[in-house]
Amino acid sequence: MSRNHTVEKIGGTSMSRFGDVLKNVIIGHRKPEEMYNRIFIVSAYGGITNLLLENKKNGTPGVYGKFANADSKWEEALNAVSTEMKRINRTFIDLGLDIQEADAFVDERIGGIREYLCDLYKVWGFGSHEQKAYMHDVREMLSAIGEAQSAFNSVKILQKHNINAVLMDLTGWKQRELPTFNDAILQAFKGINFATSMPIVTGYVRYKEGIMSSFDRGYSEITFSKVAVLTEAKEGIIHKEYHLSTGDPTLIGADKVKVIGHTNFDIADQLSDLDMEAIHSKASKEMEHCGIPIRVKNAFDPEHPGTLISNEYVSPIPRVEMICGRCDVEAIEVMDPEMVGKVGYDSSLLTCLVDCDISYITKVTNANTITHFVPQKSRRLDECIELLGKRLPNATVKHFPVALVSVIGSNMSIPGFLSKAADALRSANINVLALSQSTRQVNMQFVLDRKDFEIAQKVLHKAFVEDLPADKK
Repeated sequence: MSRNHTVEKIGGTSMSRFGDVLKNVIIGHRKPEEMYNRIFIVSAYGGITNLLLENKKNGTPGVYGKFANADSKWEEALNAVSTEMKRINRTFIDLGLDIQEADAFVDERIGGIREYLCDLYKVWGFGSHEQKAYMHDVREMLSAIGEAQSAFNSVKILQKHNINAVLMDLTGWKQRELPTFNDAILQAFKGINFATSMPIVTGYVRYKEGIMSSFDRGYSEITFSKVAVLTEAKEGIIHKEYHLSTGDPTLIGADKVKVIGHTNFDIADQLSDLDMEAIHSKASKEMEHCGIPIRVKNAFDPEHPGTLISNEYVSPIPRVEMICGRCDVEAIEVMDPEMVGKVGYDSSLLTCLVDCDISYITKVTNANTITHFVPQKSRRLDECIELLGKRLPNATVKHFPVALVSVIGSNMSIPGFLSKAADALRSANINVLALSQSTRQVNMQFVLDRKDFEIAQKVLHKAFVEDLPADKK
């Protein structure tokens, strides 16, 4: 394989507007002979995976959540998924989608899942098998349905537009022997001529270890990365609803934010740590090591080159590239008078986090207090707090909700930077609870009360982006 092609991922929100994607991303101003040498990885339509598993933002259970909790309404939830999938099908009638064929595909997949889940209930009814042992497979199978539908529909629509689209359904539907991750992709692409065909690949890949077990909801970007690396793509492109910008356009205003334009994988890691959906950290690593750059584009602004993420880039001018953050953060504060000068105290504390499978975003420390800031969605948070109390009996352990706002850039060697940030926050009457910055100066993090989360981003963006002199932008 040679580096003549790109691998491009289309997110769920964009997939729901496939007519625009077809016009802007896939066809655009291209001549027929310019249509190929592109592989597309597609996500499920917006909202479908939430209905199948659970709502990513608020945790409301979908089919999986109800089934796992022995809620008898799981089948009702599955029916709701089928209804929504068929509703989405009808939004593509004008694009030439055969509704009867598309609905039949939904019926086959939903029907197969329904039969499987009903059989499991019967087995458990005899008490001879533990429910927990099967839930891994249940989550995997449910996850696959959304991408299978969107890939199937996309191929049918593209073929109606005289494009030689090829369906690569990697969901392992009714496949008994499961390959490794690499083999699943290599086998699918064997013999494919990128110059004359357009592979449409499911964002979900079924393989031995299970993509959900390894990466959970970020799996489509993992597939994107793996396909790019194994097919030796010249570039990976992620098509999103918005540009990768200096701030959240829905919060700060589309007229105030600026497209970043160019950054590096280091900054992409910082964004990933904040749960920003620029690129999954584990997805970017393989591409980074193989020297495959990633371009983030706005699917609805096709003429704009977007933002290129590469290995070596460092901004030639000191500047802030992005102000962002996350509001779903919990502070775990451990105060212990015996901590002072005690070698390895931090290690024993971290062991509790490791044992509860909790990764922290940042931490601050002084003579007798260590505070870790972790995602609030950490499933074993309460267990971790209890464990800390048992293992550190002389410590006072508290946990409380906070927000975290970051100022990020590949070159932020700006004299007076901290003073400028503090002044901006002070002007908005915002109290900084904690502050974290490494000596590399690519990410300064402010821990704040949650009520200040949005206004903090606005005032910092104004100070470091909007009010910046023209020669510094």
